[in-house]
Amino acid sequence: MFPTPLEKTSRTWQITYQGLLPVAVILWLLPLLAVAIFSVKPAADFAGGEYWNWPSEFAGFENYMRVFTDSPMPRYVLNSFMITIPTVIGAVALSCMTGFALGVYKFRFNLAVFFLFIAGNFVPFQILMVPVRDLTIDMGLYNTKTGLVLFHIAFQTGFCTLFMRNFIRALPVELIEAARVEGIAEWRIFWYIVLPLMKPAIAALSVLIFTFIWNDFFWAVVLTQGPSAQPVTAGITSFNAQFGVAYHMLSAGSIIAALPPVAMFFLMQRHFIAGLTLGAVK
Repeated sequence: MFPTPLEKTSRTWQITYQGLLPVAVILWLLPLLAVAIFSVKPAADFAGGEYWNWPSEFAGFENYMRVFTDSPMPRYVLNSFMITIPTVIGAVALSCMTGFALGVYKFRFNLAVFFLFIAGNFVPFQILMVPVRDLTIDMGLYNTKTGLVLFHIAFQTGFCTLFMRNFIRALPVELIEAARVEGIAEWRIFWYIVLPLMKPAIAALSVLIFTFIWNDFFWAVVLTQGPSAQPVTAGITSFNAQFGVAYHMLSAGSIIAALPPVAMFFLMQRHFIAGLTLGAVK
């Protein structure tokens, strides 16, 4: 059922694995390395057809400065933060409460409600494109950051509830029962007993949702247009119209757009790993 540990396999397989692993890592990193090199190449290199050669001169400072000074990039980045942070807070807060209700209370349709949350994760979001777009227009939320935040919260709450409900089910139920025996109100049990124990899960889920929302391109294109509401992932596409086929500018913009999720992961790395592995070994 589980993969055999490498040290228990044959010597031939160990040597093959150790030889192929660096090759796989290099192949996986090649697109990222290409984008990083493109971002520091001068425009003359691309005009001369020298796409894959080493940069004739270092133009990184000029390219990155132009991204910020000659385009609405600062506005796009600000929009991404204004969309991502409220979505993370909203989805995690809602899922803490729904996870607590589904994980602790035993009521008649508990499992059916839980399955509804799970089923929502398997609906292809492409088929929702037209109805959601029409709904945002009817509600006056089209091309607004508020509309994008509300729909992201709605779409992400199902996965977050699944994550939180399973985490709460793994907590020792004796703690909750002891609190009830002492006559503590249910909301106090949630706030003072369960919520502090959920900190690793909240940290791990926050990193995941931050990355999902920041990197979203589909809904950003469907529900917004223009620098007033578009996040950075959709805003970069406007570089084609503004700068023409300027691979060095597109690459510099892509590197800038990728930095916040990477920084978020490294800042929360310890909590993220703790949240994912907590309860895995008893």
